Amino acid sequence: MPPNSARQELLLKSYEENHLSYQQNGLPSEEQMIRMKLEPYKEVKQLSFDIPNRKLEVYHTEEVDTIHQAISELKLNDRLENTEDETKLPLAADDSNQRKILWWVLGINFGFFVVEMTTGWISRSMGLVADSLDMLADSIVYGLSLFAVGAAISRKKKVAKISGYFQMGLALLGFSEVLRRFFSETGIPLFQWMIIISVLALIGNLISLWLINKARSDEAHMQASAIFTSNDIIVNGGVILAGALVYWLESKWPDLIVGGIVFGFVMRGAVRILRLAK
Repeated sequence: MPPNSARQELLLKSYEENHLSYQQNGLPSEEQMIRMKLEPYKEVKQLSFDIPNRKLEVYHTEEVDTIHQAISELKLNDRLENTEDETKLPLAADDSNQRKILWWVLGINFGFFVVEMTTGWISRSMGLVADSLDMLADSIVYGLSLFAVGAAISRKKKVAKISGYFQMGLALLGFSEVLRRFFSETGIPLFQWMIIISVLALIGNLISLWLINKARSDEAHMQASAIFTSNDIIVNGGVILAGALVYWLESKWPDLIVGGIVFGFVMRGAVRILRLAK
């Protein structure tokens, strides 16, 4: 093999269960899991993710066995497709504009986490509280991607562990509150707050999606961010629908049902973030 060359390995992740979870919640953390797992391996020179086709190209020197074993330890049901020799690495994309966009998206998500958490408790809406934690989950993933650049792997894992346990703790508190309200006499949520705040959050996510699509990037983290934000829009719509049903049925059940479902998504996201720390 010529000097400074890199062998290209193509890994195809063809699994239905993780494909569904990626469509719903968490592909950015899945990508981060792979990146952090392979970071200690100096023979790995570059990673190229193809999210729509569920493929990963690893450009590296030395043999593939160690790298493939490391990826297999993540239990993502990966499969080695083929091996090719490359004389040089592909040019890395300039991500300065992408980073600016991700900072804006992070700011929008964290801002609405604060707004929805506050108004959710005031209006007694578990749907808004759960949606706020979903926004926080996005913020954590984007924050890990942005703040971890250049940091030592031990620090990255520590940040991931703290973030994952924090998010899991909030999700568990949310579940317990849903159960408490389910088995006790509590007031009907203020549907006006549910609808108004969710509409504003929907607008925020639409702006985020517009910014991401405006970048016209094929980079994996930008594609994943678009999917992530699209899923948030669906969650916003669910809370709006719950608010309308609360008004129509004069019942707290639609709010509790939607809140419980979204808390489930938040818990899954926390588990995936904790896997980053292993």
